[in-house]
Amino acid sequence: MPGRTAGGRELATATIEESSMSKVAAKGVSKLLTLATPWVVGVFGFGLAAALYFILYSPEAIGAWSSVVTVCVLILTGVTYGTSHARGPWGRAHTTASTFLAGAWTVAVVNLGPGHPVLWRLGVLGGITMALSWNIRSVIRMKGWDEPGTVSDPLSFLFGRGAERAGMKEVEARTIKATAHKVTGEVQLEQGRHTADDLQKKVAYIESGIPLPPGSITTAIDPDDASKAKVTISDPRVMKHPIIWPGPSRPGLSIADPIRLGLWQDLDEIEYVIVGHHLQVMGQTGAGKSIGGAWNFLAEVVTRYDVAVFAADITKGDQTLGPMREALHRFETTKAGVKAMLADLQAQIKPRTNYLASKGLQKWVKGCGLTYWIVWLEEFPDIFDALTDSEQEKFLSMLKAIRSAGGTIVMSLQRSDYSQMPTLARGQLAKMCFGVDSPADASFGLSERQQDAGARPELWTNAQPGMAYLDAPSIPDERIAMPLRTFAWGITARGAFDDEAANAAMREHAARWPAAAKKVDPTTARLSLLAGGTHPLATWPVELEEPREADPEQDEDDDEDVRNVAAEYLATDDPDPDVIGDLDDEIPDLNEGEPPLTFAPPEQSMTPQQRGEALMARLQELWDDGARDFSSGDLKPLWESTDMSRAWVQKQLKKLAAAGILGGYDDEAQRYLMPDRPEIREEAA
Repeated sequence: MPGRTAGGRELATATIEESSMSKVAAKGVSKLLTLATPWVVGVFGFGLAAALYFILYSPEAIGAWSSVVTVCVLILTGVTYGTSHARGPWGRAHTTASTFLAGAWTVAVVNLGPGHPVLWRLGVLGGITMALSWNIRSVIRMKGWDEPGTVSDPLSFLFGRGAERAGMKEVEARTIKATAHKVTGEVQLEQGRHTADDLQKKVAYIESGIPLPPGSITTAIDPDDASKAKVTISDPRVMKHPIIWPGPSRPGLSIADPIRLGLWQDLDEIEYVIVGHHLQVMGQTGAGKSIGGAWNFLAEVVTRYDVAVFAADITKGDQTLGPMREALHRFETTKAGVKAMLADLQAQIKPRTNYLASKGLQKWVKGCGLTYWIVWLEEFPDIFDALTDSEQEKFLSMLKAIRSAGGTIVMSLQRSDYSQMPTLARGQLAKMCFGVDSPADASFGLSERQQDAGARPELWTNAQPGMAYLDAPSIPDERIAMPLRTFAWGITARGAFDDEAANAAMREHAARWPAAAKKVDPTTARLSLLAGGTHPLATWPVELEEPREADPEQDEDDDEDVRNVAAEYLATDDPDPDVIGDLDDEIPDLNEGEPPLTFAPPEQSMTPQQRGEALMARLQELWDDGARDFSSGDLKPLWESTDMSRAWVQKQLKKLAAAGILGGYDDEAQRYLMPDRPEIREEAA
């Protein structure tokens, strides 16, 4: 049976190959016959004229027969003219003239004979000319160059042929705008049979059918008509070389104005408004997300008058963001520093939203009196893992609140899967995706709209640094799947990248736009740690907040801020929260004989092996109770009754999933899978 199946497959393969070869051969023979036909007709016409001479010629009747042949020629010429009405002017004139000239020559041969020295020479020369003219027309028809719209609307002709070859007939394209670098058009699909989604899935085949380089066509849905789509054709090959950074686009304007990161594939400038949402920047090592992403973003941002940058990188330290330190209001490279910065920012969200509310505003707007915050977190997974459970929860809370308080958080990382990026956070982020290693990695860096539109960053990997896709507010729908290239820094005269030149250029740019020279609101000034160690309040006397009378509610907020700062240094919970006092209160000694205060017992202290055994016991308990998946909340008893932390448990779950003891993680359900009873195997241990 297996042999028969294999033999059947071989037979089927052979049949398909033979069928394909026969089709190719038949197509070649058909083209050859088409080109040979005018020559065969010419020889036949010469022979027919000679035969008519020998049949009809006689001195006494040649006049009458000559008239009859002339009438026949005129009839054939008229029929040719009438039946060629579907052709264009040139085609109609060619066919009619060919019939008339061949007929006139035949009449002359009937009268004078084929051996006449002038007639047979004219027959040979005219026959060759006519045959070649028909061959030229045949080649033009084969290429389709004579179809309507070829010259008047190239997009209609090219796109229509490509779509037909891709299996989408009845597609009509119309050029809306054509420039030196792109053609923008509108595509009318077959109503009731195709939608813009169908067209997006066929783009690669249409490119092959035209043919065009991969990535030449980008499509978008027409929001007003489901049977139409927008299409842009450009040349992706223009993006293969680095584009030198030309300098800031709008220095001195507001952060609410667009920033320029680079060029789209059609060579239009990227205009992106970063205000009002958060952003994920993803790409594999060497794909350009640091220099192409962080540098181009921040080089634009620091030139705007109403924004401050709070940055952190505990993985690479000064390597990526260090050259622009002078232009940053705060830059942390240690775990303790990052924790303190995030806590400081979060503590000021409510005062900022209260301030905006007092102005009658639901969100930050240009000129509201608050400095906009850009919080740039390089190598975000390492930063998030450094936070405790409570700090992680506070960060996610800040992520939801800071947007309306006037802030954007940018998280840069290499792979945004569930082990690197909280699912709650990933769902709130705009997407900028540089080159990645595989389609699986691309799914974490692209939005669903980009994936549906055919964006493929895995084609670049890290071979074309700076290439990316961007799906964010203010980006037109037709561009979310169009490749872009960010500007390059430190390009030498030979076109090579030079690290030292790039760092020098960035340091020079940061020195021209120092954070210390920017006027910011007092809250931002208090949170800033500027390069050189000078406290901002000593050099920035500007006050953007309006003077106010004493506000009990605001005083309570200030007290809350003090408590938050104090909480950073508490190692344990308050043993007796009912006992309160002021900083200036005297602390009395305990009376003699009064028993000392007792504190709550410490959490159960465990060795690493005991923690692992307790975790496995809990997982097995869930399995035995019928659970085949679980969430982190199901393990809450572990960190409530032992010294395990939530962060430690999360890391162990990732290791168990990688070892195959767990079945992985369901991103949509946000639950760990447990298809089998968890057991520690010898090799896993």
